[in-house]
Amino acid sequence: MAIIDSVAAQKFQPELLSGESIYWAGMPNPSIVFHSEDLGLIPFSLLWGGFAIFWEAIVLGYWGNTPRSSSPSIFGVLWGIPFVVVGQYLIWGRFVVDAWLKRRTYYAVTNRRVLLLQESWKRKSKFIFLDSLPELSRDGTSTGTVWLGPKYPSFGGRGRASRGWSRFSMSSLVPALADIDNPDYVERLILELREKSRSLPESASS
Repeated sequence: MAIIDSVAAQKFQPELLSGESIYWAGMPNPSIVFHSEDLGLIPFSLLWGGFAIFWEAIVLGYWGNTPRSSSPSIFGVLWGIPFVVVGQYLIWGRFVVDAWLKRRTYYAVTNRRVLLLQESWKRKSKFIFLDSLPELSRDGTSTGTVWLGPKYPSFGGRGRASRGWSRFSMSSLVPALADIDNPDYVERLILELREKSRSLPESASS
């Protein structure tokens, strides 16, 4: 049975091509979902954020042998601010940003395409024709992510592709249906519809 969220489906009605039908539509699960990369990112963010705050405390004279009455180093204070901001984003800010994006992100699978729509600061949309999908990758069970291509790591080394911190970035190298419920069902549906779409030219030519 097709699972179609009426709100998400309505968002895609103006985007549909002639003869195109929605087989699944949904939104990300609004709850906080921890991912495999968080096993390394959370300890790293705590170390980064803790060191940045420690640095600022030393420069301002709240820690160590520097008296608070003396004038702090302006350069030292300004130098540490970006590191504090990045640390706070990694620790908790990214969860706030993702929660905001989740309420404005919509996905759909049709008999011809996979569509993504995001109504954040700007309206962004992306689609991939089923017969051009190279591969699928999936993680998660009851709630998970279906990658419309290979799942690249969050951080890439020299010469290696990466996908950034947020799974909800529309500028990501590989689009993803992130934090959806029943990802196994959606993956199987896409695979089935892809096979049907690829077999149509063969049946039409015979």
